[in-house]
Amino acid sequence: MKKRETTTCCIAGGGPAGVMLGYLLARSGVSVIVLEKHKDFFRDFRGDTIHPSTLELMYELGLLEEFLKLPHQEVGAIGGMFGDFVFTAADFSHLPVQCKFIALMPQWDFLNFLAEQGRRFSTFDLRMEYEVVGLLEESNKVKGVRVTTPEGEMEIEADLVVGCDGRQSTIRDSAKFEVMDIGAPIDVLWFRISRKPDDHYQALGRIDYGHMLVLINRSTYFQAGLIIRKGAFAAVKQAGLPAFHQSLVEVGPFLQDRVAEISDWDQVKLLSVQINRLQKWYRSGVLCIGDAAHAMSPAGGVGINLAIQDAVATANILAQSLREKRINDSLLAEVQERREFPVRVIQSIQARIHTTSLRIFDIPKKAKVAWQFRAFLQIPGLKRMIARVIGLGVRPEHIHSPLEKTALRGTM
Repeated sequence: MKKRETTTCCIAGGGPAGVMLGYLLARSGVSVIVLEKHKDFFRDFRGDTIHPSTLELMYELGLLEEFLKLPHQEVGAIGGMFGDFVFTAADFSHLPVQCKFIALMPQWDFLNFLAEQGRRFSTFDLRMEYEVVGLLEESNKVKGVRVTTPEGEMEIEADLVVGCDGRQSTIRDSAKFEVMDIGAPIDVLWFRISRKPDDHYQALGRIDYGHMLVLINRSTYFQAGLIIRKGAFAAVKQAGLPAFHQSLVEVGPFLQDRVAEISDWDQVKLLSVQINRLQKWYRSGVLCIGDAAHAMSPAGGVGINLAIQDAVATANILAQSLREKRINDSLLAEVQERREFPVRVIQSIQARIHTTSLRIFDIPKKAKVAWQFRAFLQIPGLKRMIARVIGLGVRPEHIHSPLEKTALRGTM
């Protein structure tokens, strides 16, 4: 007979949405189990940008000072480089928040920090190497999940299952949710290349000779992303590594002395960019949030922050009802109603950015900035507006879920 356990809320996926939701629910006294299929959080493909909206949540939770002790870089404005023209697109200095910057931090550090904070609560249970493989259902209502673990298969019954297991969500597929594919015409080639202390980079990337390169500063190296047309990776590989090296040098000449560090295609990973969302995020006993509900493009680096906003809204709406064992479909619908509008707005913006970016590939020569682009950047208030959309989002959430002090370990 399979081992069976019971909890109030079972969260599939230990990404930003899952761990944040687990922390907030446990903080409110809700018994929660967070399931992560990997043995740790270390993965290069996770986002690194902690936006002002998320930093403000850390402040509201009383965690900001401790959080900022973690190694990170602070970016107070973001821009790019178009040919030889360096521009600023967003200035965060005017945002009405505690931290007027984006913190660049490996996501595994962020998740480890949240998990550590969650363990302060007796109702928080994070289990690594626990993979959800299906749902438990009864009379068309989800009652829990089926899980594989290092010790074998088991079942976890729960009043609510929350799918936070990303764009390849098992919860989403098992619940047979309908996915609306908005489409994205680009992919990203993801790799590492060494960084020198005097290297300059632009957060929104460098554009030149028909290429676009994004560089994320990780102190001793760059996590780099070369934008390509959707489905073009096979052609890039067929052209060979020397041609790949040349494309990097064209868009980032200062990398010339180190492109040879990429000596094998195994060092280059394909990130297939997706933009999609669910028609309906819930059914009885199950809810999807974060990438499981809406896959975002890397454009603007907003994915992690939208996922966290989802988690905060979910906890605000559901925490008390979960504690009182009175969860229902109308409450789950309220989560979607709260979060779907900002998702739609950001995805619409991302789709337009991608459509515009396709023009880059059609100009395989030195990029020259049109006067219209320069004039556009001079529009009064533009940089503040862009900073607000990127830094705070369309509908920023705030902590309203209660702190149940008796849930702290060691309290009676």
